[in-house]
Amino acid sequence: MAARHAEELRVLEPTLLSVHHIGSTSVPGLAAKPIVDLMPLVTSLADLDRKRPTIEALGYIWHGELGIARRRYCTLSGEDGIRLVQLHFFTANCAEVERHVAFRDYLRACPEVARAYENEKRRARDLHPNDSHAYTDAKAGWIQETEAKALIWFRGRRAK
Repeated sequence: MAARHAEELRVLEPTLLSVHHIGSTSVPGLAAKPIVDLMPLVTSLADLDRKRPTIEALGYIWHGELGIARRRYCTLSGEDGIRLVQLHFFTANCAEVERHVAFRDYLRACPEVARAYENEKRRARDLHPNDSHAYTDAKAGWIQETEAKALIWFRGRRAK
């Protein structure tokens, strides 16, 4: 599903440089909501902003930055209104890119960390079963701590 949606985004070329599958669905075996998170990388946000009608023609709703500077966020829902895909557009040189890729790759490479994340997600869900914002806030500390470790691990691998 991620590959299919990433392929559809090719209509944004040459502004679109690449698409990363991120989030829980990008980690094999990790429990996840059935929402695919993609992180398309673009040449510039100004160029992407001009392609907004193209993105909307694919069925996505454009939300702009929506709380994260230097991001463009778009969502795609099914006919039933249930969210299917989230796009987190960044420029290729944005620091957010390394953070997301490092976290994903760290979870893929370290099954014990992925299991700990799954436990944290379940803890947050049990605390806030009907409040997605509180759920996100409840797991934020664990994620920030793990992201710091993931970045050290990721940079160490690149230095080799």
